[in-house]
Amino acid sequence: MVVKKRKEIQVTALTVCHQDLETLRTLADVERKNLASLLLHCVQLTDGVSQIHYVKQIVPLLEKADKNGMCDPTIRSCLDILAGIYLSLSLKNPLKKVLASSLNCLPEFFLTEAIQSFTSRLQEELNTTDLYSYRKVIDNISSCMENFKLGITSINNLLENVLHFLQKSLIEITEENRKFAGNHIVQTQLMNDLLVGIRVSVMLVQKVQGLQRINSNVSSSPTWQSMCELLSIFTKFLNDDDLLQTIHSTSGLAVILFIKAMFHPPEKIPDLISSLLLCSVDCTSAPAWFVHSCRSLCGADVSESALLFLCQGTLTMLDWQNGRMGPSGEALLLDTVHVLFTLSSQIKESTLEMFLSRILASWTNSAIHVLESSSPSLKNSLNGNSSIARRLLEYVYTHWEHPLDALRHQTKIIFRNILQMHQLTVAESKLEKSDLAADPFIFELTQSLLRLEWHIKGKYICLGCLVDCIGTEHILALARTIPSQILEVMGDQSLVPYASDLLEAMFKNHKSHLKSQAVDSTWIDQWHETWVSPLLHILCEGNLDQKSYVIDYYLPKLLNCNPESLSYMVKILQTSADAKTGSYNSRGALGALMACLRTARAHGHLQSATDAWRSLVSSAKIKQGLIHQHCQVRIDTLGLLCESNRSTEIVSIEEMQWIQFFITYNLNSQSPGVRQQICSLLKKLFCRIQESSQVLYKLEQNKSKHEPENELTKQHPSVSLHQYKTFMSSICNSLFEALFPGSSYPTRFSALTILCSIAEVFPVPEGQVQTVYQLSHDIDVGRFQTLMECFTSTFETVKLLAFDLLMKLPKTFIQFQDSEKLQGLFQAALALSTSTKPYDCVTASYQLNFLICQNALPSPLAAYAKAQQAACGNGDKSAAVVERNTLMVIKCLLKNLEEEVSQAENSLLQAAASFPMYGRVHCITRAFQKLPLNSLQLVSEWRLVVQQLLLMSYRLSAVVAPVIQSSSPEGLIPMDTDSESASRLQMILNEIQPRDTNDYFNQAKILKEHDSFDLEDLNANVPNIDTSAEIKGKEEKTCDVTAQMVLVCCWRSMKEVALLLGTLCQLLPMQSVPESSDGLLTVEQVKEIGEHFKQHLLQSRHRGAFELAYTGFVKLTEILNRCPTVSLQRLPEQWLRNVLEEIKCSDPSSKLCATRRSAGIPFYIQALLASEPKKGKMDLLKTTMKELISLAGPTDDSQSTVPQVHALNILRALFRDTRLGENIIPYVADGAKAAILGFTSPVWAVRNSSTLLFSTLITRIFGVKRGKDELFKKNTMTGSEFFSRFPELYPFLLKQLEAVSNTVDSDIGELNRQPSMFLLLLVLGRLYPSPMDGTCSALSMAPFIPFIMRCGNSPVYRSREMAARALVPFVMRDEIPATVRTLLAKLPSCTDQCFRQNHIHGMLLQVFHLLQAFSDSKHRMNTPKLWLAKRQNPCLVTRAVYIDILFLLTRCLDKATKGNQPVLEHLGIWEEVRNIISRSELITGFPYTFTVPGLPQYLQSLTKLAIAAVWAVAVQAGEQTPDIPISFSQLLESSFPDVRLLTLEALLERFSAAASGLEEKELPPLLWNMGGTFLMLAMKENHPECFCKILKILHCMDPSEWLHQTEHCIHLTPKEFLNWTMDIASNERSEIQSAALRLASKVIVHHMRTSEETSDSVAPKLKQWVQLVVSSCGDHLPTESRLAAAEVLTSTTPFFLTNPHPVLGLQDTLALWRCVLTLLQSEEQAVRDAATETVTTAMSQGNTCRSTEFAFCQVDASIALDMALVVLCDLLQQWNQLAPALPVLLGWLLGEGDDLMVCVDSEHQVEEDYLFEKAEINFWAETLIFVKHLYKNLYHLLSKSSWRPLSPERLCHLQRTASEQCHLLSQLFKELPPPAAFLKTVEFTRLRIQEERTLACLRLLAFLEGKEGDDTLVPSAADSPAEANQLTLPGTEMAC
Repeated sequence: MVVKKRKEIQVTALTVCHQDLETLRTLADVERKNLASLLLHCVQLTDGVSQIHYVKQIVPLLEKADKNGMCDPTIRSCLDILAGIYLSLSLKNPLKKVLASSLNCLPEFFLTEAIQSFTSRLQEELNTTDLYSYRKVIDNISSCMENFKLGITSINNLLENVLHFLQKSLIEITEENRKFAGNHIVQTQLMNDLLVGIRVSVMLVQKVQGLQRINSNVSSSPTWQSMCELLSIFTKFLNDDDLLQTIHSTSGLAVILFIKAMFHPPEKIPDLISSLLLCSVDCTSAPAWFVHSCRSLCGADVSESALLFLCQGTLTMLDWQNGRMGPSGEALLLDTVHVLFTLSSQIKESTLEMFLSRILASWTNSAIHVLESSSPSLKNSLNGNSSIARRLLEYVYTHWEHPLDALRHQTKIIFRNILQMHQLTVAESKLEKSDLAADPFIFELTQSLLRLEWHIKGKYICLGCLVDCIGTEHILALARTIPSQILEVMGDQSLVPYASDLLEAMFKNHKSHLKSQAVDSTWIDQWHETWVSPLLHILCEGNLDQKSYVIDYYLPKLLNCNPESLSYMVKILQTSADAKTGSYNSRGALGALMACLRTARAHGHLQSATDAWRSLVSSAKIKQGLIHQHCQVRIDTLGLLCESNRSTEIVSIEEMQWIQFFITYNLNSQSPGVRQQICSLLKKLFCRIQESSQVLYKLEQNKSKHEPENELTKQHPSVSLHQYKTFMSSICNSLFEALFPGSSYPTRFSALTILCSIAEVFPVPEGQVQTVYQLSHDIDVGRFQTLMECFTSTFETVKLLAFDLLMKLPKTFIQFQDSEKLQGLFQAALALSTSTKPYDCVTASYQLNFLICQNALPSPLAAYAKAQQAACGNGDKSAAVVERNTLMVIKCLLKNLEEEVSQAENSLLQAAASFPMYGRVHCITRAFQKLPLNSLQLVSEWRLVVQQLLLMSYRLSAVVAPVIQSSSPEGLIPMDTDSESASRLQMILNEIQPRDTNDYFNQAKILKEHDSFDLEDLNANVPNIDTSAEIKGKEEKTCDVTAQMVLVCCWRSMKEVALLLGTLCQLLPMQSVPESSDGLLTVEQVKEIGEHFKQHLLQSRHRGAFELAYTGFVKLTEILNRCPTVSLQRLPEQWLRNVLEEIKCSDPSSKLCATRRSAGIPFYIQALLASEPKKGKMDLLKTTMKELISLAGPTDDSQSTVPQVHALNILRALFRDTRLGENIIPYVADGAKAAILGFTSPVWAVRNSSTLLFSTLITRIFGVKRGKDELFKKNTMTGSEFFSRFPELYPFLLKQLEAVSNTVDSDIGELNRQPSMFLLLLVLGRLYPSPMDGTCSALSMAPFIPFIMRCGNSPVYRSREMAARALVPFVMRDEIPATVRTLLAKLPSCTDQCFRQNHIHGMLLQVFHLLQAFSDSKHRMNTPKLWLAKRQNPCLVTRAVYIDILFLLTRCLDKATKGNQPVLEHLGIWEEVRNIISRSELITGFPYTFTVPGLPQYLQSLTKLAIAAVWAVAVQAGEQTPDIPISFSQLLESSFPDVRLLTLEALLERFSAAASGLEEKELPPLLWNMGGTFLMLAMKENHPECFCKILKILHCMDPSEWLHQTEHCIHLTPKEFLNWTMDIASNERSEIQSAALRLASKVIVHHMRTSEETSDSVAPKLKQWVQLVVSSCGDHLPTESRLAAAEVLTSTTPFFLTNPHPVLGLQDTLALWRCVLTLLQSEEQAVRDAATETVTTAMSQGNTCRSTEFAFCQVDASIALDMALVVLCDLLQQWNQLAPALPVLLGWLLGEGDDLMVCVDSEHQVEEDYLFEKAEINFWAETLIFVKHLYKNLYHLLSKSSWRPLSPERLCHLQRTASEQCHLLSQLFKELPPPAAFLKTVEFTRLRIQEERTLACLRLLAFLEGKEGDDTLVPSAADSPAEANQLTLPGTEMAC
């Protein structure tokens, strides 16, 4: 919507040499009318754009001269100068093209002279000998051939010279490139020159007629010799691995083109090229020039890349159109594709793979051209059933999930071309779509694609191609529900683009088909039914992600295809919007309606927004949408108001009112995504206002012109502009009010972001531009102070937004009047920079940067800075101000830091406790980041500062290094004493280092006698070694210093030093030569910084320290790789080689950090490799990976364990680094081998590192796991794809699997666990068969199956499980029944004497998982060997698995087919199941007196089967008395809790479904009258989970069915049972407490409905119940407790909260309402939503539904808080209880119950004593919002009601309490240090909040007394009901 500014074209002005300039001056005439005068004036201009105008006048001037028939010497000289000008211009200069275009129109009379001039000048260019000028000459040759007649002619004239020059330049540039090996910057430039040279050579042959078919008869001519030499050069390039692949690619094109031009006869060219590709060139018969030039390509050892690019040249440079190549061309085509197929199995490098895919796609295009006029034999070779087509399909299937997007795109092209090729090969009769769809190849292809899983991206691409081929109708005929199937998968973000593209192709094709077939408009109904109805179902019923993606991707495409469908959708949704309003987890029809309208308006399908409000959706619906409980409904409704396809559409007054209403309640959104969307949509609205206001200003200026009636002229433009201004001012008022004390982070983020958008969209007007609004006009001193206080937020985003907003305000606006405040602010920043709270130093940095930019430094610093400014002279004043201020602040910080580092060198503990130094360093780093470093004026000053900074950084690092480099930095606290402070650190190092060597990995460390030390001696040397120590800080205040504080001080200091050094390297300019004046950093300083990073990365052990040192080091390495200084450029390579050597040597004395993850070593190497230029050859990566792979492999040498661990850890880091991209993929196979083999190592450290590496590789190969399932479908790939990408793993995995599977059956007594089996099965379990598997794939999955089955015999339980899971994807779906039968047949019979339970267990697990994957099977199979499920089988584990199989069969097969009995009855399985259960231990009892292995698993399996049997019998018996094998009562009486728990869960599911009405059928008779059973169970159950389930079941049942049985069953009256329940709710743990509270509430409601007794008898119970509910609502309680309280309040609302005749006393009723308000302010979204349901229920009662306009609506918690107070005030009026309730409500307003002094002290204590431990805190609740709503509603209530006033005594008591609090606040404010907002933020904010509460209470009390006045210093807002909506928040001064 925002109009982008046009980019200004930069044109470099043309110039001429001095001699030509003098010539022009000599030839120019006095009248300035000749060509020389024109050129002279042109070259004297400095603006290239202006020169274009003069260049265009050249030809018209010459045309006039042509008429005179003259070509005088003046024109001849000018033409010569023009030739020189043309050749001097750079290739991309627009002037060059303009000049060429003009000279193309040169009159013929001057052509000869012009050609001579151009030829002469070009000859001079070709004679150049300067190698670095060759590129310019090559560019000129190129430009001469680009549509430039004079240039082409000149090239033809100098053809021999041009060829010779190209030959010479390519040779010399190649030699120069070799000289600069290692200097990648120079090499990159030289290689680009080579590339351009090759391209120009190709262009020369293509465009110069004489070279397109040069005759070998002129072999002695220089031209022929040059051509041969060039061909030889291209051949060498093709085989030179040191060159870029783009050079290889272009050389391949050039080789084929030159052969085509030079070889005779032409008809034999295909045979020659074919022999070249097949490496079968007969050198004896080939021409001598060919053998001489292409000798390296004639052998059998041609590289893969060379062959690939020769194939590319063949397809690109030969003419394949219309069969011009003849039969030999067809043979060449087939040979080419076979070569490409061979290469596809050999090439693994990602860039070559990319080239290969493009070349294959190019081959299919060429094949299509040839097939259009080819022989029948070629058609047979290329039809769909041919081997070539199958190989192409295999390539598509293998690569359609490739991680490279471009490669996936090529598979689409290939597949589409396969279909087209098949079309061209079939008979003409099948060219119709209907006939083509019936073609066997197409039909089978369609069927196989439809059978694939929907998580495969390639399926969508290929189906889209089939739609274009055969039409949607034929696909729908095969799969009618395909639209719904595709929409179902649109909840997955990665699949959404593919799914939406397929749907779009299908519904567009379907529409055109239906329209072409239909005779009337009824076709649209069928189209709507197919495509729109599934969409509406998803919009109303689908899950959240699914709906969002459908709306974003599918809906716009559908409306663009058929805009008329909008009215159809709106009509359906309008009818159901009232019935389905939605909830917090469902949008409902209202949400769907808003989404449709929003999309329609944004895409221009709503003609007028105003008409839409009237005809499509009502104002009430809009307001409901804006405060809907579901966040996306609110966003869609806001989007409907803000978005428009016209950026100048007028914003109506209704839209402005709705936006204002939205902002009131929606700033405090916890979801970051929702906040971003709100801010983005409002910015779009502001852009509309700005754009449309410009239109209105123009209309206002053109008042005199009569314009037709339209939307813009419905009201006067000035009225609309005034409305805009008022609206924007109102918005800003709301946003600044949202920055009140205690406002939450989401509110502040939203408000500040929107304010920044306003400042950006409505800039300060310049010149004549008018703007409708300026933010600065609405900012006063108070609001400025509010923005400054945002710096104190603990969230850095808020600080940043506030800073940006202040920077966007006009410079003249921000002025400091009070120098004391300025001094205080600066001092506060300095104090915060040494705070022990890390976020305080961030606050300090923003304050200092603000003071710097606003030129608001305190007077001493400002005076010195002005002197510096005078010294630096004139320049950019604003930049100079920022520079001198920054310099002064950094010097000030540096001076303080020097003192603190000196003290820290004496006492690190004192530094950690009183002045942690990292804050100063952080402020310095931030100051540098804001500095304009490209235009520094005080260079000498800065050099000195930089030098001091570096020295200080090294000193600080040295101070903290011992802690960071300690083996246990978390627990190290270096102690110091006055006497031994100098030797303290050295002593620590001496004690730590000997016990921290690299032999840690090789063996367990045993302390020998000489290694031991005496603890008493150590204590004598270092007294008071403890976890904490007392230190006196700067203010002589004693504080505890914990090891934690020391550690934080140290690692944060190291972090900030690293970031500072990285920033200095990144931002500061370097000196090109040592004594130059153009930089601040010297080469030596950069090297020192690198050594510093190296030391800390390789030796630090604290993760926070080395991770952040890595961040700084990355900045350094990126700079070094771009540095022109060769010595610096080569530093990363030197460092890398050094560290690899150090890793390899494994010297025990090495200082490399030997921890289990190698600490910072992987980070160090990662930084060096990741910064290597990606466009180069990546030589560093290649050499490093080879070294690491060799080190990571298994070895027999125990001394090499440390290098192996380091190598494995480094490999893990490199495989995780996304910056390395596809460049790391070729090493994945070797990495996987190292990980799998390393897992078998006897050394734990190796196994640990191997496991970590393996986990990383799994993620790298299969993607990040996004599903809960361990084998989520998205994280799998076909076996052919996996093994084609990593072919080395096929034999390796097969061999390893065979080895481990052969050992599991060994008869050796000892247990062989085979640790690598787990990893092997983990990989194989993620593979599944390819659609082409078994047809032509050499990498079949079948050989793995017997080995995986054999792994099921493993003695390790987990391995057997993994084998069963891994087997499933390897077995094709139609082979599962046969495989299951085979496995079952292998099971032993009960008569067998010898069998192993492990083997049985493994086979049964495999059967179970196969059946689970085949759960919808229609096959019927018997289950033999049932003895394994009975007591005859002594092993409970195998018994349990067999029972699981039976249970699976009961779930899957117990479905009756038409006219037949259920499968299970037919097979007799139920009879066997009943037999198993009746003879099981559930009936006979358990004979086990101890815990038997597998008992819990067996019990669970048996219980599940028993429950399934009971349900099955109950369903068959109906209301008859069923013959059940076991009753629920028997199960519930089991002595095993597992049995009872499973049974109770099954029963709870049935009872809860029946209670909620989700099931159509009632409870089966089997479950009738079970209340007494559950009551008795509840009394004796002692298992907590079972007890909780029983309470939940009783809650689901109707109390009228069981409550009267309490006396009979448990000897308790109903009231005693209620007491018992409430006692449980008071004492038990949270889940049981919640269930008991729900049950007690239901019982109480039942009593209230049925009891005829007086309320007095129930009152004590009710009071106890109220106390229970109140005690369950605290913020400190678990979420479950608060959810239960909210649910209870919702269910009892009609009885206790909104009852017209209150049952409870007023105090108890208000207590319950207070609970609702508390829950509405909970931090958990779920709790707020549950409490909102309570408010919705309260608003929907008969006596309250008229109190608000949102009755029966689903509203958000933010407005529910307001609505709750509205309903409460209305009820108080109805009950006539306002007078007694008012003191309670005023107490809520005042915050009674909070002791102000205690709160302040406790907060202070918590902050001082604990660094990380935080008290419970609510980031969502905003106290003053509650105060605002309560104040507003009380004011309205008191204003309009006629009520009996309070007694004077009560009024005086409230007045006195508020006044005392006001006085206390005043005292506390005075005690805070200035500026308190920054130094004591928490205390200051708390006091400000209490101040607001007190003032609000005082205002209401003043109103009650009739003392309200205009000058009352309390919250303004009481003069009128309209004003009462806003609670003004005062500034820092006290108001009482």
